[in-house]
Amino acid sequence: MDPSPEPKMTEATFTLGGEVTIPRMGFGAMRLTGDGVWHWPKDRETAKGVLRSALDHGIRLIDTADAYGPETNEYLIAEVLKDHRPDGVIVATKGGLVRGGPSDWRRDGRPDHLKRAVKNSLRRLEVERIDLYQLHAIDPEVPLEDSLGAIRELQDEGLIRFVGVSNFGIVELKRARQIVDVISVQNRYNLGDRNQEPVLEVCQREGIAFIPWYPLAVGELADEPVLQEIAADKGATPLQIALSWLLHRSSVMLPIPGTSSADHLAENWAARKIELTSDDLQKLDTICPVTPAR
Repeated sequence: MDPSPEPKMTEATFTLGGEVTIPRMGFGAMRLTGDGVWHWPKDRETAKGVLRSALDHGIRLIDTADAYGPETNEYLIAEVLKDHRPDGVIVATKGGLVRGGPSDWRRDGRPDHLKRAVKNSLRRLEVERIDLYQLHAIDPEVPLEDSLGAIRELQDEGLIRFVGVSNFGIVELKRARQIVDVISVQNRYNLGDRNQEPVLEVCQREGIAFIPWYPLAVGELADEPVLQEIAADKGATPLQIALSWLLHRSSVMLPIPGTSSADHLAENWAARKIELTSDDLQKLDTICPVTPAR
């Protein structure tokens, strides 16, 4: 019997919401504004240059949130896109978290807050409709139906094109889909943290985009011997292999690695071209056993 064929890189693009086809590598903009911690970046022009470089490479999914900065991340993106917006760019923003300080993240899923948040994001991004609006996290003090119901109302008004959710389990995702058409899920997921595997499987089955945040574990994976071995064989970096693994893992996977460096951005983008064999994938799967989502 002939050996099974080696896996090929899955589709290079994904059709978001069944309407907009984009490359499966996006850009997480959080780190552009002070490394995502607080207020404006030290070098605003350099940060804007990184975003322009992302667009020039061909990236068409830019992920942000009103809590990044806070607020300044959206302003920065608007400054760039005002003069440099290629066709097909999707800006995904989020609401439902508020900031009281650099390490102070609080959930607020009240309908009135979310309605204000959407309208403020529209103003900061200088658009009439948000391409993709995501509930950043579930507020345990507010019924999910109320939070997503408010977002659905704004979508019906034409202020939001697509709706996504973030930090959702499989039970919450099922509830969410009874309220609104969910076209994307953004959960923590990487080669070293696969707790959300069941959610990914639902997304794969239903054709929902899965946007992994923390896709590179901020370098924590770089010292893994398996990664180093495969990277050396491919003439790549360990983190490029970790990104390539994400792209091989599922055709609905849309990684959004973030960086404040144009060189690092180019390195991440180049990971799209790395082909992994069945043997490579089996070795990489040993890094983190799959555990059930909570």
